[in-house]
Amino acid sequence: MRKFAWAAIAATLAGGIGVTVPALTPAAMAEPAASWVDALTGHRVVRISRVPDSISLYFHQNSYTPQGDKMVITVPDGIAVVDLKSWEVKPLVTRPGIALLFTGRRTRSAYFSSRSRDDAGGVQTIYAADIDTGAVRKVADVPAGTIGSINADETLLLGQVALGTQALRPDGTRQQNRRTPGRVVGPGEYDYSAVGKDGKPLTFAEAKEVRLNERLEAKIPMEIFTIDIRTGARRVVTASTDWLNHIQFSPTDPMQIMYCHEGPWHKVDRIWTIRADGTGKQRIHTRTMNMEIAGHEFFSPDGKTIWYDLQTPRGEVFWLASYEIATGKRHWYKVERNQWSVHYYQSPDGKRFSGDGGDAEMVAKAPDGKYLYLFTPKDIPDVAGISAPNAADLITPGTLIEEKLVDMRRHDYRLEPNMTFTPDGKWVVFRGNFEGATHVYAVEVAKAGR
Repeated sequence: MRKFAWAAIAATLAGGIGVTVPALTPAAMAEPAASWVDALTGHRVVRISRVPDSISLYFHQNSYTPQGDKMVITVPDGIAVVDLKSWEVKPLVTRPGIALLFTGRRTRSAYFSSRSRDDAGGVQTIYAADIDTGAVRKVADVPAGTIGSINADETLLLGQVALGTQALRPDGTRQQNRRTPGRVVGPGEYDYSAVGKDGKPLTFAEAKEVRLNERLEAKIPMEIFTIDIRTGARRVVTASTDWLNHIQFSPTDPMQIMYCHEGPWHKVDRIWTIRADGTGKQRIHTRTMNMEIAGHEFFSPDGKTIWYDLQTPRGEVFWLASYEIATGKRHWYKVERNQWSVHYYQSPDGKRFSGDGGDAEMVAKAPDGKYLYLFTPKDIPDVAGISAPNAADLITPGTLIEEKLVDMRRHDYRLEPNMTFTPDGKWVVFRGNFEGATHVYAVEVAKAGR
């Protein structure tokens, strides 16, 4: 069977898989981080994790302290803290079965759930661990669903729930309904096997589309909701029988939410924003041609811009696109086929982007795309300084200057790398399995010796 790391699901599942590997022992913690210079790219790579099946958070989930000195990762027996200067790894919470969610942007807290992600699941409890002391406090009880984000001032949790059609239980939860498609087969990895009308197994990409479409067409009632951490009050932000997913709060605006309509990207209108009080619902990208797709959306570090993967049409013409929330201004940066990446992310200073590449079976079908990239955007200027009268109202086009960071040709892209910049912008953290087991790595943005 073909396995696949579907990013939107894998975001919060690590830690709840149930794999059996060595615990993070004091001896393992004392070992120095492995480090080498990538022979192809000239960039220094560090293997941060000390035990197999350690995994970093999904790319848009914050894993860093507000001061930028530490990050959190999932390890087989719980959660660990990484010192970003020394790469020292220390246990934070030793409790198998929990799910690391994100860190706070105001406090030095790592938030986690009492169970792994299941949008149709029942009661869960959300906790926060002090990253410096390890002290754990209860944050909230959630009747059902999945918590995916926390707002900038850490007053609201953001969740989604698949309600189904069954009656409420006495405790307020609903009967379990169909779960998100895909079978967990490893940390961050899913199986999407399906057969075609001729009874023969479909390729991985086609099978995934079939499973996603089945889930979308099930028309399961869903809600996006907030939980007020101070009062415990639950508020419905929006509801639909469309498949709601990829929920995230703005990193700076405590009331701004972004979410998606999940499913085959060429079928759904994916990217949406809404305020936490339920007002201001807006579709961010409108399709203008058949088979046009947009997705894997994320906020810029300052919260002012939404960035996303745009293809016009799917699998043929690739862009890194943006939408400025306050003005509606758009930028489109051309991406070559081999540069296309499962996820992109922006550096803290907003000047560069990371891209985690992709293999030949993915949407771009890139013949040589298995690398981690550093991109520098470059706008295309007006010829001779002569502008169109309405130039300010048009999309600003550009290109990307590419630099390879890590050779990923031995990596199995069923585990998506999910790159994030460290807060100082000097390193990019990612997941990898090119050494065999799944580990958390960092690559230095500057070339070794520079």
